[in-house]
Amino acid sequence: MINQPSVDELTKKIGSRYGLCTVCAKRARQIIDQAQSQGLTEFPGKEKPLTLAANEILSGRVSAVKD
Repeated sequence: MINQPSVDELTKKIGSRYGLCTVCAKRARQIIDQAQSQGLTEFPGKEKPLTLAANEILSGRVSAVKD
């Protein structure tokens, strides 16, 4: 569960909780895949991929694009 940033702040950026869940999960998977392609077996740093994805959404580096 994400405590910081709050789900309400993130939902405002994406538009819906479902969209937030989808965008966060996809970005976290990209972060994990990138780490694995570099040969890392464990994720470096204190933050987990889901937290990194949430922070990227909050800062505006990641956003949802409607098809």
